[in-house]
Amino acid sequence: MGNADGVLPGTEFGRRVPVPPSRPFLDTFRANLKETFFPDDPLRQFRNESGPRRVILGLKYFLPILDWAPSYSLSLFKSDLIAGATIASLAIPQGISYAKLANLPPIIGLYSSFVPPLVYAMMGSSRDLAVGTVAVASLLIGSMLADEVSPTQEPALYLHLAFTATFFAGLFQAALGLLRLGFIVDFLSHATIVGFMAGAATVVCLQQLKGMLGLEHFTTATDLVSVLKSVFTQVHQWRWESAVLGCCFLFFLLLTRFFSKRRPRFFWVSAAAPLTSVILGTLLVFLTHAENHGVQVIGYLKKGLNPPSATNLIFTAPYLTVALKTGVVTGIVALAEGIAVGRSFAMFKNYHIDGNKEMIAFGTMNIVGSLTSCYLTTGPFSRSAVNYNAGCKTAMSNVVMAAAVMITLLFLTPLFHYTPLVVLSAIIMAAMLGLVDYEAAIHLWHVDKVDFCVCLAAFLGVVFGSVEIGLVIAVSISILRVLLFVSRPRTTVLGKVPNSAAYRRVDQYPVAQTVPGVLILRIDAPIYFTNASYLRERISRWIDEENDSSKGETSLQYLILDMGAVGSIDTSGISMLDEVKKIIDRRSIKLVLANPGSEVMKKINSSKILEAIGHEWVFLTVADAVAACNFMLHTCKPGATANDNGACEAVV
Repeated sequence: MGNADGVLPGTEFGRRVPVPPSRPFLDTFRANLKETFFPDDPLRQFRNESGPRRVILGLKYFLPILDWAPSYSLSLFKSDLIAGATIASLAIPQGISYAKLANLPPIIGLYSSFVPPLVYAMMGSSRDLAVGTVAVASLLIGSMLADEVSPTQEPALYLHLAFTATFFAGLFQAALGLLRLGFIVDFLSHATIVGFMAGAATVVCLQQLKGMLGLEHFTTATDLVSVLKSVFTQVHQWRWESAVLGCCFLFFLLLTRFFSKRRPRFFWVSAAAPLTSVILGTLLVFLTHAENHGVQVIGYLKKGLNPPSATNLIFTAPYLTVALKTGVVTGIVALAEGIAVGRSFAMFKNYHIDGNKEMIAFGTMNIVGSLTSCYLTTGPFSRSAVNYNAGCKTAMSNVVMAAAVMITLLFLTPLFHYTPLVVLSAIIMAAMLGLVDYEAAIHLWHVDKVDFCVCLAAFLGVVFGSVEIGLVIAVSISILRVLLFVSRPRTTVLGKVPNSAAYRRVDQYPVAQTVPGVLILRIDAPIYFTNASYLRERISRWIDEENDSSKGETSLQYLILDMGAVGSIDTSGISMLDEVKKIIDRRSIKLVLANPGSEVMKKINSSKILEAIGHEWVFLTVADAVAACNFMLHTCKPGATANDNGACEAVV
C-alpha cells in the first residue's frame, strides 16, 4: 500500500528535509556581503548607544591610544621605557643599514624610525609591535626602483621616487583596511612567506658581500649568478681589511644571538650587540684612520629632524607607473610581515588585534612618513621580538624609541661619521640569517609536500630570478593550488562502520562495509561551474567501477550523494545534478540525496530538480538514505518509488 506523504511505512528514515523559506534577494545579498567584508561585525559596539557615545567609540576604533591612555600608569611606563630604550639601540643601526640596502642616504633610515612609530603608537592595536624599516621591503624598493632610475647618477630623483612609492604603499594599505579587503593578503600563505623570506634573506646576505669585501662597484641585479659573477670578477679589488673587520663583527653578532637564545633572560645582550658593534667599529676606524686604508665609512650625516617631503612626490609620467607598482608590491609584503608578527605576539599574550585596523594604521603611518622624508616601514620580527622580551606593556615603547631617535637626529649624528660600512653589512647579514627558517621548511616537507614545493618555488624564484619573480611564482602556485581544490574536489566512497550508524570513507576506515546495490559518494566541496563537469565525469566513473566490481553480486540500484560538505551550488551545479540523474536513469539507477544544506535545498527546489528527484528521496542522514534504499531493495521492484501504488509488497 502506497504512502501519500512519501514516507516509507514502518520506518523512520523517511523524515523529510524541509525547503527553507525564501528570502528577498536584497536581504540575502546584504547578508552575504556582511559575511564577506565584515566577518568580525565591527559595528556591533555601536548598537544601542547614543550619538555622542558613538562618536567616542568611533574615535577609539581608529585611535586605540584613546582607549588605553586614560588608564596608563607609572608602572606601565617603567616597563615601556626599558623596552623602548632597548629597541632604540637596535633601531638606530638597523635604520642606517636598511637605508643603505634600499640605496637611500643613511639619514633616511633614521627619519623612518622617528615619525612612523609615533603614528603607529596612536593608531596601532598591537602592544608588542615595534615599527621601523625592514630588510625585505628595503631590498624590494632598491631593486625595483633601480631598474628605472640609477641611485648614483640621479640620487635626487631616486629619493623622490622612494617617497612616492611609500605614499602609494600607504594609500594601498589604508584602502585595504577601510574597504575591508584584508583577505587579499591571505593569498600570501605561510609556505609562501617562509620561502620568500628565506630567499630574500639569502639575496640580502649576498648583496652585503660588497660591503664585506670593500668593493666600490657592484651589480644592481639581485640574483645569485649575477652577484657571484660580480664578486669573483673583482678578486683583485677585494680589501682584506674590510673582510677581516666584517667577519669579526659578524661572528660577534652571531655569538651574542646564540647566547641570548640559550639564556633568554639575557635577551638584551643580543639587542644591544648592533649598537655596540657600531660604537666599537666607529672607535676603531677613528683611532686607526682605517678609512685611509680601504675601509669605507658612512661619512657626513645631517643633523636635524625630518624635513617635509610632500612637494617631492612625483605623480607624472614616466615615473608614476614604477612608483605605483613598487608601492603596491612592497605594501603587500610589508602588510603580510607586519600583521603576521603582530598576530604572533598577540597570541602569546592572549589578546586580539584587528587586521583591518592594523592595515589602516600601517597605511596612515606610511602616508604620513612619505610626507616627512621617510620610506616604507612596518613591524619587523627582530625588533618586535626584542620589544616583547624587554617587557613592553603598550605601544608607548614606540614613542620612547622615537624619542631616542629624535635625540640622535638632533645631537648625535656627527658621531656616525666614522662608522664603517662593513659593520652595517655585518648587522644586516646577522639579522637576515635569522629569517632563514629551515625548521619550518622541514616541517612543511613532513606535513604537506605541496606546501613545501610552494616554499621551495618562492625561495628559488627569489634567489635565481628576483624578489618580484619569486613573489609572483609563489603567489601563482598558491592560487593554482586553490583553483585545483575548487575545480577538482575530492569525491569518496562511504561505507558503514560496524556496530554503529556512522558512514565513513572506506579508504580511511578499512573496516567500513559498503552496501550491496547501493553506492554512497561524498562530495567534499561546493559545486560550481569550475567543477561541475569534473564531478559529472567522476561520478560516472565511480558508477562504472562499482558495476565492474559487483559482477555476480547485487547490481547497482541506488546512488546516494552525501551533500553535507556542499555548502553552496550554482546553476552549473544544478545542471550537473540534472545530467547525472538522466545518465543514471538510463541505467535504471535511482538518485538519492543525503544531508543537503539550506542553500542547496533552495536552489534545487527553485530549479525543479527536487521535483524530478522526488522530495521523498532527500534524507536527513546517509543512514536514513541507506535504510530507505535497503527497504526498497528487499520489498519493492527495482526502480520503484515510495509512492508507486502496487509497486511494493503489502507492508503494514
